[in-house]
Amino acid sequence: MENQMNRKMGIWIILMSLIAVAFLSGVWAWLSFGNFGVLGPFRPNPVFPQYNLRDLFILSVARTVLSTVNIAILSILTASYAMLYKNMRSRFTIGLLIFSAVFLLKDVTSSPFVVGAARYTFTGLGPFVLIEPMLEFMALSVLLYFNLEY
Repeated sequence: MENQMNRKMGIWIILMSLIAVAFLSGVWAWLSFGNFGVLGPFRPNPVFPQYNLRDLFILSVARTVLSTVNIAILSILTASYAMLYKNMRSRFTIGLLIFSAVFLLKDVTSSPFVVGAARYTFTGLGPFVLIEPMLEFMALSVLLYFNLEY
């Protein structure tokens, strides 16, 4: 009974932490919009049509929040799979560990903060910039649910 109570408390702590990470990354993206040069990664690209600055702001904050939450979920999954592999030494677990570590590396390197610090531009992508992190968020949420359930 006490073990189940501790597990539920751990799940609530993880969920509240993810909400806090999402909120703080949104605030950070909102405050840093345009701080990397002239709009940083969202500066106008002459090859593509110009976008409304408000649309770029909404897309950048949404992508930053989704990307940061994905990094948090992947960090939890990677640590969990590493502890599980340490105890079980299963080939399946090492596969899950590699899967989550590769996704973590992908998300860290494609984070809007990293892209902005490197001074790249992705204004030509428009709303399609959100498809990848939204799909990944849904898949990672399912993995996290099953990881916390069993």
